Amino acid sequence: MRAAALLLLAVAACGPIPREDAEAACFRRAELALHPRGYVEIGTGSGGHTYTGVEINASSDFFMGRDPAAVYQTCVYNKSGEMPTRPLYERPDWRG
Repeated sequence: MRAAALLLLAVAACGPIPREDAEAACFRRAELALHPRGYVEIGTGSGGHTYTGVEINASSDFFMGRDPAAVYQTCVYNKSGEMPTRPLYERPDWRG
């Protein structure tokens, strides 16, 4: 009985997610398809200790030269089974 419940949960996790959740997740992917993101930090802590950090995020979509709008549309459809409510370039929060 317990094994059947775990199997059911595992199968349910593979199913579609709500379109709104897919759009939020895929928006980030579309941003990374446009250009890499990252930051550099340099600082000094107490006692004169210095620290540095670098983080760069890039996606294969960027390196393949894929259109962010196509990446977004395909991603939303694959995650939710539905098309986005509006195209990427019509979203007011898109800064492409």
